Amino acid sequence: MEVYIKEETLLRKDEIIEKIRDDSIIVHPTDTIYGIGCNATNTKAVNKIRKIKKRDTMPFSVMAPSKQWIYDNCVVDEEVEKWINKLPGRYTLILKLKNKKAVSKSVNNSWDTLGVRIPKHWFAYLVQKANVPFVTTSANISGEDFMTNIDDLDPEITGKIDFMVYEGPKKGRPSKIVDLTKEKTKIIKR
Repeated sequence: MEVYIKEETLLRKDEIIEKIRDDSIIVHPTDTIYGIGCNATNTKAVNKIRKIKKRDTMPFSVMAPSKQWIYDNCVVDEEVEKWINKLPGRYTLILKLKNKKAVSKSVNNSWDTLGVRIPKHWFAYLVQKANVPFVTTSANISGEDFMTNIDDLDPEITGKIDFMVYEGPKKGRPSKIVDLTKEKTKIIKR
């Protein structure tokens, strides 16, 4: 497994952007914890992450390449717009999906909703440049502790990813989930 630090990642940004677009499986930093991700339109890659995480049915969230992508692919009303205006940030917005082809069916298992976030983090810039939605889920096997340090990465995961972007220990917690699919907004702290 290759490990890139921030400076090396930014020097090789064109190559990394191409890897985000293809079927690469990447452990990446966010504004909260480390995630594992891939191009959310690539079913083969999404299914690899399902196997790695041992997560068969629960939907994944995506890092949106832009706010415009959210407007184009999700149902946006006045309340949703208020939350979109808080992005980038430490929120995952659960939204109704209006364009079912925006992500692979493997991302949300054909649910009519999608978790969407834009982290306040430099890695989100690379996703923006790749211009694809990017699966972002905690870099751990489901039910296990999430990764905040390179030493936390489960050895079962290490051999199954293409590379990691590492920027040192994280002190965060997973993003707050904001469910905007019901009449009343529900905020879930994790």
